[in-house]
Amino acid sequence: MPRGRLPNNINFSASGVEGEGMILSLDMLGIACSTGSACSSASVETSHVLTAIGLTKEFAHGSLRISLGRHTKESDIDAVLEMLPQVIGRLRALAPH
Repeated sequence: MPRGRLPNNINFSASGVEGEGMILSLDMLGIACSTGSACSSASVETSHVLTAIGLTKEFAHGSLRISLGRHTKESDIDAVLEMLPQVIGRLRALAPH
């Protein structure tokens, strides 16, 4: 079991997309989330926490942090897991190569 972390937070990282793009897209679908780590949520810079744990700058820049609360239902999690790959795919298709 991991130590030194909150059990209700998860960080997704995707290459080829910006975290801000994921946030905006998910927000339009009713999903509230953030980029980076909780330690640097107010910063637009790449999270030093995420790079310190070994993520490349590309993955850290394309990160998304989701926190679960006591009112989060399993159906909420299922909805995010269904929407997130679609959002990432759409953003990758829009990105210049």
